[in-house]
Amino acid sequence: MSPRRILVVTVVHHPEDARIRHRQVTSLLEAGWQVTFAAPFTGHGVEQPTGVPGLTPVDVTRSTGRRRLAAQRDARRVLRELGPRHDVVLLHDPELVPATLGVSLPVTVWDVHEDTRAVVALRSWVPDRLRGPLASVASALERSAERRMVLILADEDYADRFAQEHLVVPNTTPVPTDPPPAGTPDDQGRLRVVYLGSLARERGVAELVAVGEQLRRRSGGRAVLQVVGPAHGAAVTAQLEEAQEQGHLEWIGFLPAREALGRLDGALAGLSLLHDVANFRPSMPTKVVEYIAHGIPVVTTPLPRAVELVERSGSGVVVPFHDVDRTVETLMGWVEDPEGAAETGRRGHALAARELDWSVHSRAFVDAMGRLADAPR
Repeated sequence: MSPRRILVVTVVHHPEDARIRHRQVTSLLEAGWQVTFAAPFTGHGVEQPTGVPGLTPVDVTRSTGRRRLAAQRDARRVLRELGPRHDVVLLHDPELVPATLGVSLPVTVWDVHEDTRAVVALRSWVPDRLRGPLASVASALERSAERRMVLILADEDYADRFAQEHLVVPNTTPVPTDPPPAGTPDDQGRLRVVYLGSLARERGVAELVAVGEQLRRRSGGRAVLQVVGPAHGAAVTAQLEEAQEQGHLEWIGFLPAREALGRLDGALAGLSLLHDVANFRPSMPTKVVEYIAHGIPVVTTPLPRAVELVERSGSGVVVPFHDVDRTVETLMGWVEDPEGAAETGRRGHALAARELDWSVHSRAFVDAMGRLADAPR
């Protein structure tokens, strides 16, 4: 029997995106699939991978800001030329849904990563007068996709937006068996507080900068804030660069998933200071899952799903939105009591190992793709 073949396409996400490349694609490769991975390697300044058995990379134009039509045209070309050679096509961006119109494809799946309508309000490049109309377009796009495609959802709370029931593939993460205890000093003897994820105004960049400054000052340099992730927008980039120049924090930028997750091991705590915006309210912040999986305490703003997980697991502290002082007070408590931080981290890790390990959830994803590949055309 010949191996199953899948074409995975994104024009928005980084080619090293954790959900796409390091969870889904890796799980498919381990299950013996042949994976063609079309992603904006050049657009993100990343070399195409070589020597990975079963993986064929394809470079496509990056979609960013208002420059999206060229990427959509390029994706349509790839879908038209390569799609029919595969058993399944898996899409990861909303703009790829209309790119499939009129193209003869095998069974096509859209992985819904976020609230497509709500995210329009967060795009700084969208003029205010167009936000309402574009939100309506996003809703129409979801209805169209549900009629023409198979959907999988990154969060169970997205289900209310659709008429039918769809498979939920949550943003869980590989859970290390025995991570280092939280509060383990680094090679310089410092305690590291970490933030892992994309950086934008609504993701709490201003609060991170203020926390980093106060943490360094109040701890006398014993603790440092390390920020790992790409910045979105010139203003955010400038804000982080200035904070780094002033020594308030260490901004490391984007790292591949495995390397980024490795930065969590032994940290004193992980921060999730997301704002109260519509796109975040129904979702579980992936960073919170990743923090507890690596056995470090969480400080999170009171988004419902994060609150439920942190309180149920006893893995951290919930602070009010925009409350820098409460955040720093919490962190300073763990600076003075690293063993308390380690115990809090152990409680979270125990729950993550029981409920949130990607090695368990990956089977449902791979099995679903297999059923679609084997179904009659």
